[in-house]
Amino acid sequence: MDKINKFSKEITENKELPAAHAMLYAIGMKKSDFNKAQIGIVSNWYESNPCNIHLNKLSKEVKKSIINNNLIGFQINTIGISDGITMGTLGMRYSLPSREIIADSIESVISAHCYDGLIAIPGCDKNLPGVIMSIIRLNRPSIIIYGGSIYSGNYKGKKIDIISSFEALGKKNMNKISKKEYFNIVRKSCPGPGACGGMYTANTMASILEVMGMTLPFSSSYPANSIEKKLECKKVPFYIKKLLSNKIYPKDIITKKSIKNGIKLGICLGGSTNLVLHMLALAKTANIEISLKEIQKFSDQVPLIGNLKPSGSYLMEDIHSNIRGMPIIIKYLINNGIISGDCLTVTGKTLYENVKNVSDINFNKQNVIFSLKNPIKKNGHIRILYGNIAPEGSVAKITGIEGKNFVGKAKVFDSEEEANRCIFNNKIMQGTVIVIRYVGPKGAPGMPEMLKPTSYIMGSGLGKKVALITDGRFSGGSHGFVVGHISPEAQSGGLIALIKNDDIIKIDAENNKLILEVEEKEIEIRKKLWNPPPLKVKSGYLYKYSKLVSSASNGCITD
Repeated sequence: MDKINKFSKEITENKELPAAHAMLYAIGMKKSDFNKAQIGIVSNWYESNPCNIHLNKLSKEVKKSIINNNLIGFQINTIGISDGITMGTLGMRYSLPSREIIADSIESVISAHCYDGLIAIPGCDKNLPGVIMSIIRLNRPSIIIYGGSIYSGNYKGKKIDIISSFEALGKKNMNKISKKEYFNIVRKSCPGPGACGGMYTANTMASILEVMGMTLPFSSSYPANSIEKKLECKKVPFYIKKLLSNKIYPKDIITKKSIKNGIKLGICLGGSTNLVLHMLALAKTANIEISLKEIQKFSDQVPLIGNLKPSGSYLMEDIHSNIRGMPIIIKYLINNGIISGDCLTVTGKTLYENVKNVSDINFNKQNVIFSLKNPIKKNGHIRILYGNIAPEGSVAKITGIEGKNFVGKAKVFDSEEEANRCIFNNKIMQGTVIVIRYVGPKGAPGMPEMLKPTSYIMGSGLGKKVALITDGRFSGGSHGFVVGHISPEAQSGGLIALIKNDDIIKIDAENNKLILEVEEKEIEIRKKLWNPPPLKVKSGYLYKYSKLVSSASNGCITD
């Protein structure tokens, strides 16, 4: 049988590298270890975020099992940024750009040290696309272990989560709840470790990566603090060794068909609009053609069946407890022709082989997942809108609850902070289209999420009465009549930069149109008077990012 230490032998079996060998002896390796395959165990562990605080414990469980499978494992940390903690602050500008740092850092360490494979343990939102982008670049046997979702909080017998705390501020401001109730909701929203509980970005991407075959079955739905998550960590080294032995690489698993599966599952579950950015970036990294128009086509083809927050009622923990795990949903969608079951996975088996023996979904005993015959919405909630405001596209999340059309007068803000102050001080009238611009990938820079203004809007009871459009993006927790990712962005001279207060804006989610109803002659006059504002940063990482980043319509990649 061929050796499985294909890359590490470049160091361990090279007799002209005595210093390297001396250093390996110094960290505890024995002579007999030099012919073993080496696995990088990468986690996004850090203490200041519940999504990530437990990942080092999971990494240690993996390392124990690595040794038992006659492999060498090295624990490695990369960075993370807490979206929840930075939301609404200037720190949020670093969230999306952190995806590139994560991918670059993992690629650097695994390549430089000639590791034979990779086990990645991400937790928060940008962790997941960051690690999968590095895995595609490296193309070495790899498996992802999702850090898992948080359990729900509880207030007065009702399940609450992180979005409850954001929306509570709007309710307190409208005197719908007391200061004491507000404090108790905030204090009880996050009871422990794990990623934010709804079908927000982390859980959306975890579900997508499972159906794409890059995790073991059930990884996306095992809660962070569950015994099943620990057992998953013990199982993974067996499968990484199998991938090494059978020469199964990420690009054998990540194909156009598996990417389609991922997008379709994300849409069926009502996933975050961030899936659009990340799937475009993932596909680009794999040299696979996926366009915004194709994503719209997928959304037209599949129904919304996930009754999951933020637009629905349930959390990821309910998929674990009520449905008995993501594979039950995947099996149902395969059997009904929504997704393809013949794609290869990290188990060495096909997706269908992984799920064929799980139980069938029961629609009589739960309301978490609806049947395809009685969906929440007959087609997907992801809408790619075009028009004079967004000639290169924009992304809306329309479940139907908020309506399908909105026409209103523009109220324009050149920063999120301005908009938040106005919304919080109850200065937004019904029928307004809030415009937040210069918050795109170049303009912010970093394309921060607009969860704070959308949460204020929902908490204030204006969810169906105002709309919001932006060249920024939205958290998976955002809901309401919102349109983001507008391309070209304001900083690049997109039409969003030319909108004035009281201009009429039309949002048509049935015909996928986003229109500024201003005469072309007037638009041309405004174009001649417009000059790009100076970049908000002059040095550092965000400056470099603003110079390299592509538009949102191309996934905000820096390659």
